[in-house]
Amino acid sequence: MKISVLSILLLSAVAAVAADAKFKVSEFTFQRPEKWESVETTSAMRKAQLKVNDAEKKTSAEVVFFHFGAGGGGGTQANIERWYRQFEGPREKLGTKTEEVKVGKHKVTYVQAEGTFNSGMPGGPTTPMTGYAMRGAIIEAAEGDVFVKMTGPAALVKASEADFKKMVESALK
Repeated sequence: MKISVLSILLLSAVAAVAADAKFKVSEFTFQRPEKWESVETTSAMRKAQLKVNDAEKKTSAEVVFFHFGAGGGGGTQANIERWYRQFEGPREKLGTKTEEVKVGKHKVTYVQAEGTFNSGMPGGPTTPMTGYAMRGAIIEAAEGDVFVKMTGPAALVKASEADFKKMVESALK
């Protein structure tokens, strides 16, 4: 009897962890990468927030999801420009890059930059973070675009890029 009760508790815990790995933002259900953590959002504008730790858990990157409804959020190009302006210096020195892909029926624009990132709310005080990188994805959808942005130490962001894209695309298939 003890073994079966223990088995049931273990299976319940595994199911809870698996359920926590999926989360919804607008019409999309994303699959969180296994080693990434779901964390409480730090702003009402954020629909979901994740934390990516390096192997030693000495540094971390943040992944945030935004959705403002149909026609909200300023559109793809306005957000690309806003994200790039969060970095100091001329664009040609920031390694900026955009790439448009089609995943299922949705257009996704991937965005990247690297350098000194000014962390903080737009229009408010910022904290310069040197050696940072950003990977972003803008998913165009009828219910409103979904904006996903990962920022953190450049080495960690670069190492996490494949998982980032896999997570984004997991919601679109």
